[in-house]
Parts: sequence; structure tokens; C-alpha cells
Amino acid sequence: MKKRKIFGVSWNVFLLGIVSFLNDMSSEMIMPIVPTYLTDILGIGKALSGSIMGLIESLSSLFKVLFGYFSDRFRKRKAFVALGYMLSAVAKGSLAFISSWWEFVALRIVDRIGKGIRTAPRDALIAESSEKGKTGKAFGFHRMMDTLGAVAGPLAAIGLLAIFSQLPKVVAYKRIFIISAIPGLVGVLIVLLFVVDKGGEVKKKIKGISALRSRSLQLFLLIIAIGALGRYSYAFTLWKAEELGLTVMQGLGFYALFNLIYALSAYPLGAYSDRIGKRKLITIGFGIAALASIAFAFARNALELALAFVLYGIYIAIEDTIPRAYMADLAKEFEKGTVIGAYHTVFGIFVLPASVIAGILWQTYSLTYAFLYAAAMNALAMILMVLTREK
Repeated sequence: MKKRKIFGVSWNVFLLGIVSFLNDMSSEMIMPIVPTYLTDILGIGKALSGSIMGLIESLSSLFKVLFGYFSDRFRKRKAFVALGYMLSAVAKGSLAFISSWWEFVALRIVDRIGKGIRTAPRDALIAESSEKGKTGKAFGFHRMMDTLGAVAGPLAAIGLLAIFSQLPKVVAYKRIFIISAIPGLVGVLIVLLFVVDKGGEVKKKIKGISALRSRSLQLFLLIIAIGALGRYSYAFTLWKAEELGLTVMQGLGFYALFNLIYALSAYPLGAYSDRIGKRKLITIGFGIAALASIAFAFARNALELALAFVLYGIYIAIEDTIPRAYMADLAKEFEKGTVIGAYHTVFGIFVLPASVIAGILWQTYSLTYAFLYAAAMNALAMILMVLTREK
């Protein structure tokens, strides 16, 4: 019997895409108000706020390889996916009941731990639910849905802020925190009731050498680390818009353009990688990243800035999608969670210092130097991809 498909992907992948849409919508509903909530209501300084958010994000990366391994060890993906999404949803809703910065930090840690628990098992489940040779399309669809959630979230937040405009700011924010938990919890129910676990189909005892012992894969992870050192936060792109004299709303408009390009290109690029080869498209992605960084560095007007955001959207769509599918293809059946988790951990660890280095270059010299540094790192990663050969 032919397996059920929708939009060219399996039913499992489609459902996980819906769950990711709901979770990202939930997360992005609160992201526009969290910075103001920290500084104006909880009274945390801007420098401390940035450090807290960066460290918490890095923390989640340490859990990804661990829980990827656990999902391989116990051959259970669905339980870890559901638990991870549940922790994040509850943590976001609980922000409505805090009154101090340390409570905020504790809940954000719970949220990021949830992300660390679910990410590698979920990606392994996507890989196991995909046709052989079609993982790029599956991961592309998932990233598209995730990014569409990032578009829907801020729009929902704007609508809720308008509805609650007559309320005191702190009351309005707390209500949004509570409401933000609802899409996340719906996603948890979808995982529990409808997603089919595939981990149990892997044989209990499989003898073989781990793909992580492969020199070519270790070199690839090294290149990923170098590329991650050139991965600046989207905040730098908004600061560039501000430097050019654009208003906050105009800057957000460019950010919306980035998200739109990201969402629309992730799925077709994922499918394209299945045809031309994932490694080749990852190499091209590093080149586009270098071009985007150069475009940001030398943009002098709104049109040039728009081009930079378009390139940035295509680059992120490639580098947030294709390496996951590539790692899934290389991993043996008994270690997909571990191998994909290793990728997420390496990437996450090196992303944190990337924005720190870019920030130092900005403060010491100018924003142009921060973008040129990112361009150099991505160009180096592209060159190393060309020089190294896949075995």
C-alpha cells in the first residue's frame, strides 16, 4: 500500500511541520515584548539582558547530542519530542507569573532545555519518516513551516497588543505570555495523538562503525564550526538598518522580508539539494553567506539593504536546512539522533562567540568590520568545502 503523502512529504513529516509552526508561532509571539519586559518591567540592563539570552541559547546546544544519543539508545523519538515541546510551552506561559530576573532566567533555561531535548530526536524522526534520497525535501518543508510560524507569531503579538492597548503594559504582557502557551500545547497534543514513532523500527543490535569516527565527517563538523563563527545575530542586520537612518518599523519591514524569503526558499532548496547533492548546496550556501555579509557591510541605501536581506534569507534557508539532511544521510540507522545532535551541538557552541566577536568589532571599529569578519569566516568555510572531498 502506498504511504500517505501531503505536499510531497510523508504524513509524519507534515505533522511535525505543523507542530514546529505552532511552537515557533508561540515563541515569536513573546519575542517582540521580551526585551522591553526585561528592561522596563524587570529592570535588567541591556548588556546583561543580551548576555543572558546568548548564554541560555548556547546552553540548549549542550543537550542536543545527549538527548539525540538517548533517543538512539532507547529507540524512542516521540517521547523526547513531546517532552521537549511541553517544557517550552509551559515555560513560556509561566513567564506571566514571575516578578524577578532570576525567575525569568530559570524559565528561559527550562524553555531552552526543552529545545535541547526535542531537536535531535525530532530531526532523526524526520529523517526516518522520509523516503531514501528525499531528506532534503523533508527538512526543507519542516524549516518552511517553522519560519512561517516565525512570521505568524509577531503578527499575532501585534494584534494582541492592539486588543490589550487599554490595559497597563505589564498586564497586557502577562496575558500575551499566557496565550502564547496555547499553540505550543496544541502542538504537544498533535505529537502525542497523531505522530507515529519510528525509532522502534531500528533493530536493537546493529554492529557497525559510527559515522562520527569518519575523518571526512569530522572535517565537515570543523567547517560547520568555522561557518558558525561567521553567523551573526539578526539584530546586527536591524542595527545596520538603523545606521542607514531607517525607522524601527522600516527595519522590521526588512526583517519581515528576510523571513518571507527564508520561508519560501527553504522547501524548494531542500528538494533541489536531493537532486544536485547536499554537500554542493551547503558549499554554495557559504558563498551566499559571504556575499550577504559584504552586501550588509557596504549597503548605502534601502535598495542595497533589501538585496542584502534577500541574500541573507537564502543563506539561512540553506544552512539551517541542508546540513541536517546531510548528517541524517551520513548517519547509520542506529545513530541518527546522536549524529544529528553532534551537528546541532557543534553549531550551537560556536554561534555564541560569533555575535560576541562581531559586537567587539562593531564597538572597536564599525559595523562594517563586523560584517566583513563574517564574510571572511563564511568564505573560508566555502573554500574548505571545495578543498575537502567526500568519501
